[in-house]
Amino acid sequence: MKLRFTASIAAVALAVTACATSPTGRNQVLLYSESQLAEMGDQAFSGMKEELKISNKAVQNSYVECVANAITAKVPTSVFDGTWEVVVFDDDQVNAFALPGGKIGVYTGLLNVAENQHQLAAVIGHEVGHVIAEHGNERMSQSTLINMGTQAAGAALAMNEVSQTAPIMAAIGLGLQVGVQLPFSRTHESEADVIGLQLMAMSGFDPRQSVNLWQNMDAASSGERPLELLSTHPAPQTRISNLQANMNAAYTDYQATAYRPNCG
Repeated sequence: MKLRFTASIAAVALAVTACATSPTGRNQVLLYSESQLAEMGDQAFSGMKEELKISNKAVQNSYVECVANAITAKVPTSVFDGTWEVVVFDDDQVNAFALPGGKIGVYTGLLNVAENQHQLAAVIGHEVGHVIAEHGNERMSQSTLINMGTQAAGAALAMNEVSQTAPIMAAIGLGLQVGVQLPFSRTHESEADVIGLQLMAMSGFDPRQSVNLWQNMDAASSGERPLELLSTHPAPQTRISNLQANMNAAYTDYQATAYRPNCG
Protein backbone atom coordinates (compact mmCIF):
# COMPACT_ATOMS: atom_id res chain seq x y z
CA MET A 1 0.00 0.00 0.00
CA LYS A 2 2.74 2.45 0.96
CA LEU A 3 4.66 1.63 -2.21
CA ARG A 4 1.60 2.32 -4.37
CA PHE A 5 1.04 5.52 -2.42
CA THR A 6 4.64 6.63 -3.08
CA ALA A 7 4.27 5.94 -6.80
CA SER A 8 1.05 7.96 -6.81
CA ILE A 9 2.82 10.91 -5.20
CA ALA A 10 5.53 10.80 -7.91
CA ALA A 11 2.88 10.71 -10.64
CA VAL A 12 1.02 13.66 -9.14
CA ALA A 13 4.27 15.63 -8.82
CA LEU A 14 5.01 14.98 -12.48
CA ALA A 15 1.57 16.13 -13.57
CA VAL A 16 1.57 19.24 -11.40
CA THR A 17 4.96 20.44 -12.63
CA ALA A 18 4.15 19.86 -16.35
CA CYS A 19 3.28 23.53 -16.75
CA ALA A 20 5.37 24.41 -19.82
CA THR A 21 4.64 23.74 -23.48
CA SER A 22 7.16 22.94 -26.20
CA PRO A 23 7.09 24.69 -29.63
CA THR A 24 5.19 21.68 -31.01
CA GLY A 25 2.54 21.85 -28.27
CA ARG A 26 3.86 19.06 -26.04
CA ASN A 27 3.61 19.41 -22.24
CA GLN A 28 6.97 19.70 -20.50
CA VAL A 29 8.43 19.52 -17.02
CA LEU A 30 10.92 22.38 -16.55
CA LEU A 31 12.36 22.80 -13.07
CA TYR A 32 15.41 24.95 -13.83
CA SER A 33 15.68 28.63 -14.74
CA GLU A 34 17.09 29.98 -18.01
CA SER A 35 19.98 31.58 -16.13
CA GLN A 36 20.90 28.26 -14.52
CA LEU A 37 20.92 26.48 -17.88
CA ALA A 38 22.92 29.28 -19.52
CA GLU A 39 25.53 29.12 -16.77
CA MET A 40 25.80 25.34 -17.14
CA GLY A 41 26.11 25.70 -20.91
CA ASP A 42 28.86 28.28 -20.57
CA GLN A 43 30.82 26.11 -18.13
CA ALA A 44 30.49 23.04 -20.34
CA PHE A 45 31.55 24.95 -23.45
CA SER A 46 34.56 26.51 -21.72
CA GLY A 47 35.65 23.05 -20.61
CA MET A 48 35.38 21.66 -24.12
CA LYS A 49 37.44 24.50 -25.56
CA GLU A 50 40.18 23.66 -23.10
CA GLU A 51 40.08 19.91 -23.72
CA LEU A 52 39.52 19.67 -27.49
CA LYS A 53 41.60 20.97 -30.37
CA ILE A 54 39.99 23.93 -32.13
CA SER A 55 40.25 24.17 -35.91
CA ASN A 56 42.62 26.85 -37.18
CA LYS A 57 41.43 26.66 -40.80
CA ALA A 58 40.03 30.09 -41.62
CA VAL A 59 37.94 29.02 -44.62
CA GLN A 60 36.41 26.11 -42.70
CA ASN A 61 35.60 28.32 -39.70
CA SER A 62 34.07 31.02 -41.88
CA TYR A 63 31.91 28.46 -43.66
CA VAL A 64 30.51 27.02 -40.44
CA GLU A 65 30.02 30.46 -38.89
CA CYS A 66 28.17 31.65 -42.00
CA VAL A 67 25.68 28.78 -41.80
CA ALA A 68 25.31 29.07 -38.02
CA ASN A 69 24.81 32.85 -38.15
CA ALA A 70 22.06 32.50 -40.75
CA ILE A 71 20.30 29.95 -38.55
CA THR A 72 20.65 31.82 -35.25
CA ALA A 73 19.39 35.05 -36.84
CA LYS A 74 15.97 33.39 -36.87
CA VAL A 75 16.07 32.23 -33.24
CA PRO A 76 13.63 34.19 -31.04
CA THR A 77 15.38 36.63 -28.71
CA SER A 78 13.37 35.08 -25.88
CA VAL A 79 15.58 32.01 -26.32
CA PHE A 80 18.84 33.97 -26.45
CA ASP A 81 19.32 37.67 -27.14
CA GLY A 82 23.11 37.85 -27.35
CA THR A 83 25.75 36.92 -29.91
CA TRP A 84 26.07 33.19 -30.48
CA GLU A 85 29.54 31.73 -30.09
CA VAL A 86 30.44 29.22 -32.81
CA VAL A 87 33.49 26.95 -32.49
CA VAL A 88 34.74 24.31 -34.94
CA PHE A 89 36.46 21.44 -33.12
CA ASP A 90 39.16 19.57 -35.04
CA ASP A 91 37.81 16.10 -34.37
CA ASP A 92 36.65 13.19 -36.54
CA GLN A 93 33.30 12.88 -34.75
CA VAL A 94 30.35 13.24 -37.10
CA ASN A 95 28.48 15.50 -34.73
CA ALA A 96 27.53 19.00 -33.61
CA PHE A 97 25.76 20.49 -30.62
CA ALA A 98 24.17 23.66 -29.29
CA LEU A 99 23.96 24.70 -25.65
CA PRO A 100 21.78 27.13 -23.70
CA GLY A 101 23.43 30.52 -23.48
CA GLY A 102 24.21 30.78 -27.20
CA LYS A 103 26.94 28.17 -27.77
CA ILE A 104 27.37 26.06 -30.92
CA GLY A 105 30.04 23.45 -31.54
CA VAL A 106 30.67 21.64 -34.82
CA TYR A 107 33.13 18.75 -35.24
CA THR A 108 35.14 18.69 -38.47
CA GLY A 109 34.09 15.07 -39.05
CA LEU A 110 30.56 16.29 -39.74
CA LEU A 111 31.80 18.31 -42.71
CA ASN A 112 32.71 15.07 -44.48
CA VAL A 113 29.10 13.85 -44.29
CA ALA A 114 27.15 17.11 -44.60
CA GLU A 115 28.01 17.69 -48.25
CA ASN A 116 26.82 21.28 -48.63
CA GLN A 117 25.61 24.31 -46.69
CA HIS A 118 22.02 23.10 -46.71
CA GLN A 119 22.89 19.78 -45.09
CA LEU A 120 25.08 21.51 -42.50
CA ALA A 121 22.18 23.88 -41.82
CA ALA A 122 19.95 20.86 -41.19
CA VAL A 123 22.30 19.67 -38.45
CA ILE A 124 22.83 23.08 -36.86
CA GLY A 125 19.10 23.82 -37.09
CA HIS A 126 18.38 20.52 -35.36
CA GLU A 127 20.85 21.24 -32.55
CA VAL A 128 19.54 24.77 -32.05
CA GLY A 129 16.07 23.24 -32.05
CA HIS A 130 17.00 21.37 -28.87
CA VAL A 131 17.83 24.72 -27.25
CA ILE A 132 14.64 26.39 -28.47
CA ALA A 133 12.54 23.53 -27.10
CA GLU A 134 14.50 23.53 -23.80
CA HIS A 135 15.23 19.83 -24.07
CA GLY A 136 18.27 20.12 -21.79
CA ASN A 137 16.12 21.60 -19.04
CA GLU A 138 13.49 18.93 -19.60
CA ARG A 139 16.00 16.07 -19.39
CA MET A 140 17.55 17.42 -16.22
CA SER A 141 14.12 17.98 -14.68
CA GLN A 142 13.03 14.48 -15.65
CA SER A 143 16.16 12.97 -14.08
CA THR A 144 15.55 14.94 -10.89
CA LEU A 145 11.99 13.64 -10.59
CA ILE A 146 13.01 10.07 -11.43
CA ASN A 147 15.74 10.15 -8.77
CA MET A 148 13.22 11.42 -6.22
CA GLY A 149 10.77 8.69 -7.19
CA THR A 150 13.26 5.81 -7.10
CA GLN A 151 14.67 6.98 -3.76
CA ALA A 152 11.16 7.10 -2.34
CA ALA A 153 10.39 3.63 -3.73
CA GLY A 154 13.58 2.26 -2.19
CA ALA A 155 12.69 3.74 1.18
CA ALA A 156 9.20 2.25 0.99
CA LEU A 157 10.58 -1.21 0.13
CA ALA A 158 13.01 -1.08 3.02
CA MET A 159 10.38 0.19 5.44
CA ASN A 160 8.06 -2.67 4.51
CA GLU A 161 10.92 -5.16 4.66
CA VAL A 162 10.24 -6.36 1.11
CA SER A 163 12.52 -9.22 0.15
CA GLN A 164 14.68 -8.99 -3.01
CA THR A 165 14.80 -5.20 -2.76
CA ALA A 166 17.92 -4.87 -4.95
CA PRO A 167 16.48 -6.79 -7.95
CA ILE A 168 13.21 -4.86 -7.69
CA MET A 169 15.05 -1.52 -7.68
CA ALA A 170 17.14 -2.67 -10.66
CA ALA A 171 13.94 -3.59 -12.51
CA ILE A 172 12.47 -0.17 -11.69
CA GLY A 173 15.60 1.47 -13.10
CA LEU A 174 15.43 -0.55 -16.31
CA GLY A 175 11.71 0.09 -16.62
CA LEU A 176 12.24 3.83 -16.29
CA GLN A 177 15.05 3.78 -18.82
CA VAL A 178 13.15 1.84 -21.46
CA GLY A 179 9.70 3.14 -20.65
CA VAL A 180 10.40 6.81 -19.95
CA GLN A 181 13.91 8.08 -20.59
CA LEU A 182 14.64 6.49 -23.97
CA PRO A 183 11.26 7.33 -25.53
CA PHE A 184 11.64 10.85 -24.14
CA SER A 185 15.02 11.16 -25.85
CA ARG A 186 13.58 9.91 -29.13
CA THR A 187 10.73 12.40 -28.76
CA HIS A 188 13.27 15.19 -28.27
CA GLU A 189 15.19 14.14 -31.36
CA SER A 190 12.06 14.02 -33.52
CA GLU A 191 10.88 17.36 -32.16
CA ALA A 192 14.26 18.96 -32.82
CA ASP A 193 14.15 17.59 -36.38
CA VAL A 194 10.85 19.38 -37.01
CA ILE A 195 11.99 22.64 -35.39
CA GLY A 196 15.30 22.49 -37.25
CA LEU A 197 13.54 21.85 -40.56
CA GLN A 198 11.44 24.98 -40.12
CA LEU A 199 14.43 26.97 -38.91
CA MET A 200 16.64 26.09 -41.88
CA ALA A 201 13.82 26.85 -44.30
CA MET A 202 13.15 30.26 -42.75
CA SER A 203 16.91 30.94 -42.91
CA GLY A 204 16.98 30.36 -46.68
CA PHE A 205 18.37 26.82 -46.77
CA ASP A 206 16.64 24.15 -48.86
CA PRO A 207 14.80 21.90 -46.35
CA ARG A 208 14.71 19.02 -48.85
CA GLN A 209 18.44 18.58 -48.25
CA SER A 210 17.68 17.39 -44.69
CA VAL A 211 16.55 14.08 -46.19
CA ASN A 212 19.79 13.80 -48.16
CA LEU A 213 21.72 14.47 -44.97
CA TRP A 214 20.15 11.55 -43.13
CA GLN A 215 20.65 9.31 -46.12
CA ASN A 216 24.34 10.23 -45.93
CA MET A 217 24.34 9.64 -42.17
CA ASP A 218 22.82 6.21 -42.66
CA ALA A 219 25.41 5.31 -45.30
CA ALA A 220 28.26 6.56 -43.10
CA SER A 221 27.13 4.53 -40.07
CA SER A 222 29.34 1.61 -39.22
CA GLY A 223 28.58 -1.46 -37.15
CA GLU A 224 25.20 -2.71 -36.02
CA ARG A 225 22.72 -0.05 -34.94
CA PRO A 226 20.81 -0.82 -31.72
CA LEU A 227 17.11 -1.58 -31.90
CA GLU A 228 15.13 1.66 -32.12
CA LEU A 229 13.19 0.66 -29.00
CA LEU A 230 16.46 0.72 -27.03
CA SER A 231 18.03 3.72 -28.72
CA THR A 232 18.01 7.35 -27.70
CA HIS A 233 17.80 8.34 -31.38
CA PRO A 234 15.20 7.33 -33.96
CA ALA A 235 16.41 5.16 -36.82
CA PRO A 236 17.45 7.17 -39.91
CA GLN A 237 14.44 5.99 -41.91
CA THR A 238 12.12 7.06 -39.09
CA ARG A 239 13.75 10.49 -39.09
CA ILE A 240 13.45 10.72 -42.86
CA SER A 241 9.75 9.81 -42.72
CA ASN A 242 9.22 12.44 -40.01
CA LEU A 243 10.99 15.08 -42.08
CA GLN A 244 9.05 14.20 -45.21
CA ALA A 245 5.78 14.42 -43.29
CA ASN A 246 6.63 18.03 -42.38
CA MET A 247 8.31 18.97 -45.66
CA ASN A 248 5.41 20.75 -47.38
CA ALA A 249 5.08 23.35 -44.63
CA ALA A 250 8.85 23.83 -44.47
CA TYR A 251 9.21 24.18 -48.23
CA THR A 252 6.44 26.79 -48.25
CA ASP A 253 8.46 28.77 -45.68
CA TYR A 254 11.57 28.32 -47.82
CA GLN A 255 9.84 29.65 -50.95
CA ALA A 256 8.49 32.62 -48.99
CA THR A 257 11.98 33.54 -47.80
CA ALA A 258 13.81 35.90 -50.13
CA TYR A 259 17.23 35.54 -48.48
CA ARG A 260 19.52 32.82 -49.80
CA PRO A 261 22.78 32.35 -47.85
CA ASN A 262 25.95 31.86 -49.87
CA CYS A 263 28.28 30.22 -47.37
CA GLY A 264 30.17 28.01 -49.80
